Parts: sequence; C-alpha cells; structure tokens
Amino acid sequence: MLGIPKRNNILQDVMSTSIFLKGEWRNLIMINYEIDPEVLAGYLPAHTELDTFNGKHYVSLVGLLVKDSKVKGVIVPYRRTFEEINLRFYVRHVSPDGTMKQGVVLVKEIATRKLSALVANKIFGENHEGCDTRHLWSNPTEDKVSIEYMWRRTTDWDWISVTASGVSYFPKQKTEEQFISERGWVYSKGKKNTTTEYNIEHSNWRIHKVHYSDVNCNFEKNFGKDFACLNKTKPASVFLADGSAITIGNKQKIELEAHR
Repeated sequence: MLGIPKRNNILQDVMSTSIFLKGEWRNLIMINYEIDPEVLAGYLPAHTELDTFNGKHYVSLVGLLVKDSKVKGVIVPYRRTFEEINLRFYVRHVSPDGTMKQGVVLVKEIATRKLSALVANKIFGENHEGCDTRHLWSNPTEDKVSIEYMWRRTTDWDWISVTASGVSYFPKQKTEEQFISERGWVYSKGKKNTTTEYNIEHSNWRIHKVHYSDVNCNFEKNFGKDFACLNKTKPASVFLADGSAITIGNKQKIELEAHR
C-alpha cells in the first residue's frame, strides 16, 4: 500500500532540483488600496523600488484558487488545489542588462494546510501561513458571477466576496487594471542584502467589472500592525480576473555585487 511520503523527504526532493511549478490560478479577486509608501519601506527587498500608477502606491488584497499545481511534474501532497489569500504591493527591478521588470512583493500568503505553508517558506522564502480556508463560486451567467474566499486563523472567519458581470474583457494598456494584473515577477527579501526573484508566466487575464464587494478582514491581525491603516481605508478599486494556467520559473538570488 502506497503512503504519503514523509514531509522531510518531500522538501529534500523538491529543494534538490531547480524549482519549476506549473498549475492554474483561477477567479482572482483583487481589492486595491492606496497606501502611504512609508508603510511599505520596511518590506522593500534590496535592488527593487516601489512602482506607482499615476503617482499612487497600491497594495492589493487578493483571493484566488490554485489548481492542479505540480513541482517539477510531481504532485506535492496537500498542495495541488487550494485557496490562497495574500497581501501584495508593487515594485520594479532593473536587471544588469537594463531590462525593467515589473513585479510584486508578497507581504504574506494565507493558504490551506500547514505543509503548503512549509513548502512555500522553505523553497520560496515567503511569509506563508496555513489555516482553514474555503471558497464559494456561483454558476456564472452573462448577467453575473459571484465569488467568495474565506479563511480562519483562529475561531473567527474573515472573507472577501464579489458579485461581478458575467461578461469579461481584456484591460486596456496603461490602465490601473493592467498595472495590477499584468505582473511577471515576484521578489522577496533574502539574507545579507540579497533578494529572491522568480518569474511567473501566464496569458493576459480577462477582467470582470465588479458590481458589489464585501471585505471582512482585520488587516492588523492578518498582516501586522503596519497595515492596520487599511481597516479604515476604502478600496480604490475592486475587480475580478478570470485567471489562467501559470508557470513559475526557477528561483534566483540577486546579489549585491551584481549591481556594483
């Protein structure tokens, strides 16, 4: 009888190879807030700078369903299909060849199962927490689609939900929707002034106009006291993205010496 591999063996197998993950991200709720850049300064990885849209800094509370994820073609137990909620902000990085890369920094990710959190923390160096999560999706029609994500870190449930048009469209160039949804890189702080970088490839996402949204999230309890200000801030925008198949490339370290 085949059993689930021991947790330590899973990590050893994954970390002994270059990381290459494939899967799907579906029905992404994106709730976007303007924020004082000073709040983000302590979270900014080395060799990146804050990115802005029309001179404004944004953070986004995002909920999505991760489906059929595989690391190097191998299914990691408890991490194949699950809900994820994250808080992110927007940065850019100029590579040594002069290429401008637009990316995100994940303040924290909340997802199902402790092993899911362990894999993300060990491999990608992200602040990842496992807890109870759920989602509710309505059957979409031309008139509307309803999506909700819920999570519970202690005894009380938090949630984000939207009701949106069933009709979707590709965002226009140089719009807030494009600025937020079309990001190809993820950056995180490493040790000794290094930064972790990895690429996310996906097709451009179609967007649904949101008619109604509901946010029940204590930002301070979920993401730390620096983000308590969001408890009293109204979203600047909310939209729903269809999502797509995604590919996450190899993790790279950006060394200080490479930029001298």
